[in-house]
Parts: sequence; structure tokens; C-alpha cells
Amino acid sequence: MSERSELVVRTEGLTKAYGRLTVVDDVDLEVFPGDVFGFLGPNGSGKTTTIRMLLGLVAPTAGRVEMLGRPMPHAASSVLEQVGSLVEGPGFYPTMSGRRNLALFDAAGRSGRRSTRRRRIAEALERVGLGNVDRRPVRAYSLGMRQRLGLAAALIRQPKLLVLDEPTNGLDPQGIREIRALLAELAAAGATVFLSSHLLGEVELICTRAAMMAQGRLVAQDTVENLLAPTGRLVIDTPDVDAAMAVLGLRGGGPVEREGDRVRVVLNGHRPEELNHALVHAGVRVRELMVERRSLEDAYLGLTGGSGDARR
Repeated sequence: MSERSELVVRTEGLTKAYGRLTVVDDVDLEVFPGDVFGFLGPNGSGKTTTIRMLLGLVAPTAGRVEMLGRPMPHAASSVLEQVGSLVEGPGFYPTMSGRRNLALFDAAGRSGRRSTRRRRIAEALERVGLGNVDRRPVRAYSLGMRQRLGLAAALIRQPKLLVLDEPTNGLDPQGIREIRALLAELAAAGATVFLSSHLLGEVELICTRAAMMAQGRLVAQDTVENLLAPTGRLVIDTPDVDAAMAVLGLRGGGPVEREGDRVRVVLNGHRPEELNHALVHAGVRVRELMVERRSLEDAYLGLTGGSGDARR
């Protein structure tokens, strides 16, 4: 385990209650430098409330928060200068252009140097795909354009930590791919990304570590690789399903299941190559053979018993 000072985000017993309703319950998070950290769960699971507490926007009922090694919200004035964030829908002055909005946003912070402002705005807009944006007011932007502009605002001061709440909301598939590539690029350059999402399939493609929320509680926190561990089953695609099932049964494998032209068998100590050799030797035509791995959705449902109903 890394030392406390190395953590970019750390919470201990983080709790938020509104009267008798507890919406975040005893959450311990650990985010390390260079992580692309997925904060996962269905809408209403407490993700946004947790993020608001991280950023000092909501006071916790109990527990503590540290960001970049400093206590929050006490050190907010210095810490947040090093953090770029996008929480829910980005807010801008609707009658002003995107560039003008970004200039005002940058001027409001202590670290937004005027001498480099125009260059940094241009770079941020280019990175999020708005490099050719004209002078139209933000009220004329599509939902996807507003989301991109919010990401540009988060990037403008070249932060050490990005905290993004549903950053691909409103984007088309091409836009989602572009943002995925951008976040990977930022992490490769040394930034840490804390990304909340309910799109588990997207998180699989980019995140290195993840935490899962359900009903305000943290149900898992691990590397994505560990969360996607093999299920212990082998999947065989073959036109000779009956023959394959007979061979696998004779080999003493575990339970065998049939789904159309696919057979699933519990490895039960056998190596995949051994079973493949037995199938081919028996004349079974194997189109595809792969070790089955869980998806993040599988992992989440397994941890929660299929209950994603939650509180926000």
C-alpha cells in the first residue's frame, strides 16, 4: 500500500445524510497518481453527492476528505487551483461565446495568467474538438457542444487532477471515442482522472482502477483487471454442439451449458489448450475458443445481487 501522502484523493468514512435519509454511507476511496479512476454506479447511487463533497461543494455529515494531500474543504482555495472539474451540466453565460466564457472562467482563478490565457483557451478548445468554434452564443450550442465546452473549462489550467461527472453525457459515439482518447492522453502525460459514470462498458475501455457504489455504499474498489477476472469457464463456438458437449462431458469438466452454437464449460482444473486438443482430436469443428471474463456489469450485478436501486 502506498503512503498516505502519495494519494491524490482519499476519503475516510465519508457520509452525507439529509435528515433520516443517508445518501452516502461510510465511503473510503483511494485514488493514486496517474489513475484513470472509474467511479461507478446507477443514477441515484450517491456518485454526484460524493463528488460534491470531494470538491467542497457539499459539507459531509461525517468523515474526512483529502485531495492532493490536503484536507478539504479547509484547503479548497489552494487545492482547487490544481483541479479541473465538470459536475453535472456545465454552467455558462448563455449570451456569450464559448471563448468569452472560458476567458471569464480563467480570469476568476488565481492561477489563470493573463499573458497565456488566449493560448491556453485555444489549446483547450482544440483538445475537446471545438477548435473551429465561432462566435455564436453558448445558448445556440447543442448539448454535446456544451459538454465539450465544460471539459475545455476543466482543462484550461492544466490541472493535476480532473474530476469529471458523466463527461460523455450528450455526446454521440464519435464524441465518446474522442473523449476516451483525450482522457487516456492526459493520464499518459501525468494527470490523474477521477471519472464518474453509469456506462460500465465505456469505463472498461479506459479506466485502470474503479470503485462501485450501490445505495450510497461502496461495494468494491480494485483494479479494473481484477474486477474483470476470469469466470473459470471456457466458451466454445462450434457447429458441432452435441459432439462438443459429449467430448467435454467425457473429459470430466464441470457443468456444460448450451446457447445456440456456443458451449460453456467450467474448466474444473483443465487447461483451455487441453480441452481444445480433445475437441479437435474428436473431429469437432472449433470456430472460436476463449476463456470467459466478467464485464464490469457482471461484476456489479454479482456484488449487489442485481439490485442497482440506490439513493442519490
